[in-house]
Amino acid sequence: MDIHFLGGASQVGRLGMLLRQGPAALLFDYGMLPGKPPQYPIEAPPIDAAFISHAHLDHSGMIPWLTSRHATDIYATPPTLDVADLLLADSLKVADAEGFEPPFSGRDVEECPRYYQTIEFGETVEVNGLEVTLHSAGHIPGASMFEINGPETVVFTGDLQTVSTELVLGAKPVKCDTLVIESTYAGRQHPDRLKTEYEFLNFIESIARIGGLAVVPAFAVGRTQEVLMTLARKRFDTFLDGMGKEVNSIYVEHHGYVRSTKKLRQAMNRTRIIHSPRGREKALGAEVIVTTSGMLDGGPVLRYLDAIKDDPNSALLFTGYQVPGTNGRRLMDEGMIELNGSLVKPRFQSRYFDFSAHAGHDELVEFIEACDPKRVVLMHGDNRQALADALEGPECLLPVEGQWYSL
Repeated sequence: MDIHFLGGASQVGRLGMLLRQGPAALLFDYGMLPGKPPQYPIEAPPIDAAFISHAHLDHSGMIPWLTSRHATDIYATPPTLDVADLLLADSLKVADAEGFEPPFSGRDVEECPRYYQTIEFGETVEVNGLEVTLHSAGHIPGASMFEINGPETVVFTGDLQTVSTELVLGAKPVKCDTLVIESTYAGRQHPDRLKTEYEFLNFIESIARIGGLAVVPAFAVGRTQEVLMTLARKRFDTFLDGMGKEVNSIYVEHHGYVRSTKKLRQAMNRTRIIHSPRGREKALGAEVIVTTSGMLDGGPVLRYLDAIKDDPNSALLFTGYQVPGTNGRRLMDEGMIELNGSLVKPRFQSRYFDFSAHAGHDELVEFIEACDPKRVVLMHGDNRQALADALEGPECLLPVEGQWYSL
């Protein structure tokens, strides 16, 4: 087998990996890196099929390009495809608002579902002599690892989480000859998850006691649902704004992909949904608002931060990584935030809580050892050498974009 990364080998984002075996050509993920400007992978050649690990745009964002150029069948779990449709349509709105020319049209997005082929965890599909089996990757609901069986067995993880969370159970190892694994958190550890959740809830309680408002920016896909389920342990007066509302509705309809759809429904029932400007005004009197965008680059969150910018009793609670160059990273590094076109130094408190949906360094090492591969391909990371140095036994490959490698 031969592999070729079209993107996402030496960096996090715009992931795409071609795999060839004899006449078969398969593509695993094909994403874009949202930014100013967005970044795209190398153009994919005609392929037999594409397998999408999950709906986040850095893995799924170029699906319309594939289907419009190559009429490619797209294999993924039902929740992945449903959420991807939502994110792809939104990506066009963002591109238009920011003045960037997208690589596909609205009509391309509308035509995508014609090429969708749904597949469930544990199922196998045969494509041109290769068998591909899906396993849960534990990252978000519906996120998949792909086991490719030909002359040898290759496992492609997509984004991976081995620790169980409120939302999904952690991924289990799959024995293989070659393991192609993400390395986003190579060289970095996550704090204990239960301790993080405990500190998160305690901090919100402290803000509520002094009459402040806790604003929780959260990614719509995965993070919003996990945060709501964590908040449901305490009976806070909680409001929800942004795209997470639509994602909630999708996830509760797909039984078997969420750890407990019952608990997610209960969390949703304890949360008041914002539908209008009047609702946003009312939410300012609540204890907690969960809203997009997770990195403060647009979305309803900016309205709420503008409302509390001079209130030292209120707080912003980060729940996810802030990419350099985003409004959220500027606030973390410089204590400044752009609101209404101006840089301001807000008086509200801010805290970071690690709710990452990726495996940390030690979890990656443990997972690799349990898969027992002869060869490990480290991708989707900017500190891959730290993980390579921690591995003993298997051959280790750190590919770069644009080159072919024989397995």
